[in-house]
Amino acid sequence: MPYIDEALLDDLDELQRKDSQGTLRALASAGAQVREGLTLAHEAGIERLVAMDRPRSVLVAAVGGSAIVAEVLELLAEPGSPVPVQARRNLPLPGWVGPLDLVVAVSLSGRAPGPLAVAAEAARRGAMLLTVGADDSPLAEVCRRARGVHVGVGRGRTSSRTALWTMLTPVLLGADGLGLLDAPPSMLEAVADRLDRKAEEMRPSSESFVNPAKLLAVQLAETVPVVLGDGPLGGVAAARASSMLARTARIPATFGELPDAASGIVACFDGPYTSLGGRRHGTYDDSRIRLGDIDTSSWEPHHFDEPEGELRERATGPDQGAGRDIFADPYLDAPSPPPLGLLLLRDAPLEPPTRESVEAEALTDAVLTTARGAGVRVMEVEAQPGPPIVRLADHVATVDFTATYLAIGLGLDPSVSPHVADLRDRTR
Repeated sequence: MPYIDEALLDDLDELQRKDSQGTLRALASAGAQVREGLTLAHEAGIERLVAMDRPRSVLVAAVGGSAIVAEVLELLAEPGSPVPVQARRNLPLPGWVGPLDLVVAVSLSGRAPGPLAVAAEAARRGAMLLTVGADDSPLAEVCRRARGVHVGVGRGRTSSRTALWTMLTPVLLGADGLGLLDAPPSMLEAVADRLDRKAEEMRPSSESFVNPAKLLAVQLAETVPVVLGDGPLGGVAAARASSMLARTARIPATFGELPDAASGIVACFDGPYTSLGGRRHGTYDDSRIRLGDIDTSSWEPHHFDEPEGELRERATGPDQGAGRDIFADPYLDAPSPPPLGLLLLRDAPLEPPTRESVEAEALTDAVLTTARGAGVRVMEVEAQPGPPIVRLADHVATVDFTATYLAIGLGLDPSVSPHVADLRDRTR
């Protein structure tokens, strides 16, 4: 099981020493990135994009740490966009893309092969272009030759993982101007304010017993993590969490989104990483766990080898990993695998609630009840109320800071991976 040094998380000198490229400082600048992005977008002439005719469709090209830009645009545009919005990571460019369409290409360095190739092919076909990346880059040059709109990313942005809002803000502003989604400057200012509050709440000087990101990092370090979003917004945040845990903390984490992922996630509760895994004689019908038909009382009963009182204590006790034998000798007995950890990213409750939101919440609660009963360590993070992009910012800030503190607590530099450097050297 990975060992996380909790004392290290409260040692400001060690935090700074381990964080060689200032990842925590860069994450704390997220609110400033939004405000800078608004300024840079206006200076680049984002209004020219708005003055054009509404496109027939929008295609967004982004990869790696920038990929969430495409996911966010799809998420926010889906409910009300009058034109389809689609993500694309690389060539081939769909055959239908032409002069009536808008292609958005995002790359912090402006050199990522996928977005660069997509933008070049789109320009060849005469499509409208909006690009975001370094000013002195091939991507910027492709956009200028096509008479598109290129928005720079300013100075000091060295990693796409920590410069999300620098890249996302101009894209949201342009999409709002085209009527694809609702993200006017006033709402983006609210995003900046929310990000500032999260940065203050999760600052390095905030001690681990009150800092939500440090607390979550300690809990996640002791588990095999699964990240689950309770809907589309939480699903995008869950994908971001999985990416950040892998790339920043070097912890592989699967992710999913309700309702589709319910059965796949719940099936893991029968596996070797739960206190009850492998000890079931009976099963329940997991087809009952679905929207519109949540009735836990109708599940088939479980049968266990242990007394009912002991089972209840394991399922409901303060330590959700209580199913493990506390008297086991780690030198004589087989080593115990780390427990499964379920990180649930919940959206803010809908006010007033609808029938669909009530059913969705019932499904989420059913999954959590099943998880706790199986001895899964459950962690919940709920976004604070606000417009969708503000609520998403809430979740993204939490998972970004958590992954960074987790890396540092494990003794890793969150911004430097020797194996990633080796891979780059071998593929140049």
